[in-house]
Amino acid sequence: MSVLANPVEETQVTSSTTARYSYVEGLYCPRCAAEYAHQHVQQLCQCGSPLLVRYDLEALGRSWPKEALALRPWNLWRYHELLPVTTPSAIVSLGEVVTPLIELPSLGADMRLNNLVMKDEGLLPTGSFKARGAAVGISRAKELGVTHLAMPTNGNAGAAWSLYAARAGIKATISMPLDAPFITRQECAAAGARLTLVDGVISDSGKQIAEWVNATGHYDASTLKEPYRIEGKKTMGLELAEQLGWQLPDVILYPTGGGVGLIGIYKALQELQALGWVTGKLPRLIAVQASGCAPIVKAWQEGARVSEFWERSHTHAFGINVPKALGDFLVLDALYATGGRAIAVSETAIRWEQTRAAQLEGTFVCPEGAAVLAAARELSTLGEIGTHERVVALNTGAGIKYPDSQSFQVDVLGKESAIPVLGETTASGDSHERT
Repeated sequence: MSVLANPVEETQVTSSTTARYSYVEGLYCPRCAAEYAHQHVQQLCQCGSPLLVRYDLEALGRSWPKEALALRPWNLWRYHELLPVTTPSAIVSLGEVVTPLIELPSLGADMRLNNLVMKDEGLLPTGSFKARGAAVGISRAKELGVTHLAMPTNGNAGAAWSLYAARAGIKATISMPLDAPFITRQECAAAGARLTLVDGVISDSGKQIAEWVNATGHYDASTLKEPYRIEGKKTMGLELAEQLGWQLPDVILYPTGGGVGLIGIYKALQELQALGWVTGKLPRLIAVQASGCAPIVKAWQEGARVSEFWERSHTHAFGINVPKALGDFLVLDALYATGGRAIAVSETAIRWEQTRAAQLEGTFVCPEGAAVLAAARELSTLGEIGTHERVVALNTGAGIKYPDSQSFQVDVLGKESAIPVLGETTASGDSHERT
């Protein structure tokens, strides 16, 4: 598997050599096929479904060869023809780099996977893949004249949208569960967002935000209640295809809460297929959840088209603690269409894999990324991922944003004490069994 280096020579957006900066054509409902204009603020379809963005791929295919990418800066906006922002001046950027593919030979050998790589989203602004959705979602909100947005969050999304909103001069109202990572709370507050905490889960935050939006009429930026977050997330798929020389991997594993990233990757690959930039069978998409919150897994096991609300959900991989995703049917459609599957991993396995990745590869992934690695290990053991298959694991954020995800025992010495010759610092996660 060839991994392309990702130098970032500049961060500004260059003008397109084509007549149109974006080939956005409109919005459509994937459930009832209703059409909506993209020139105005749109939220959900009248049938309650999320809306998706449609592009004029026929025209784009005639005017935009993939070779045109060669001279563009290595940032998210190199794909602007396939993004919904219509003018460069509307772009709100904090320097969204093309995140690297990191080969994991030692960890892969430990799992009996010869071609394991990780796409490391922790290198984006705000330290997580949420910067992608925020960059495109906020840019589009600014272009549409939005002055105040609101959203529920498990932490990283709220942090990213608060910071990008501040850069855009847009006010933000954010609700997150009381147990969300403390650092993300700090990011929201520092950015000037109006932050409230709820003693519950993200669905409880969502109810409060929905009530507030109904009372104020402000823009609802909740997951998939606006159409543009997914367009930012889909750039993971665009980047991945380009980084692999337009040769797609066999398997992509993704931590799945709201599922926007997985939906976005699938959408990106479909668009690249339509353009003729990639050919052949799409990768098997694997949705990874925690055993304490696995509605997509249960639905997939039952062959269902939608998931059921997961009561008393819990996991320290907080980003995937979503009891019921609005776009669950889109996630499941992607799994069924690609011959993929959903899998749940235990809290113990997540902690163990987070430590294992750090020890073997020097990469401190977030708990959600560790869940993906744990799933790769389990599927390899089950024979559902072959030893020689090309496997891409998504690490969706930096481990340092979750300082409490591991517990370490460290010797404390007096100033005159010597370091014990046989003493070693150990992490509690290293002692967990892989279950």
